[in-house]
Amino acid sequence: MKNYNKINVKEDARVELHDALKLTGAEISINLLPAGASVPFVHSHKQNEEIYGILEGTGKAVLDGEQIELKAGDWLKVSPKTKRQFFAAKDSSIKYLCIQVKENSLEGYTQTDAVI
Repeated sequence: MKNYNKINVKEDARVELHDALKLTGAEISINLLPAGASVPFVHSHKQNEEIYGILEGTGKAVLDGEQIELKAGDWLKVSPKTKRQFFAAKDSSIKYLCIQVKENSLEGYTQTDAVI
């Protein structure tokens, strides 16, 4: 049995990697909103924080009513109970990565979890 999973992702409006990679500790999605489009709902979470990485384009997030401008290279961590919605700019699409993990679940990271 292999100790890794590799896939190739085709460009789509939303690609969820949980099942494809057989993830056990996170949900990861790649999202693409065309210019002028938005996620069609406001949402929050019960337990999971989300980390967003803006890969291409510009737009904004509305977090608990506050507008946050976003551009390629920006990273954003959003706590579970925060109400959120994402928008592409009128003249630019936006492509972003979303990583969802249980808040306060990280017990180690590269420097403390690596075995050399």
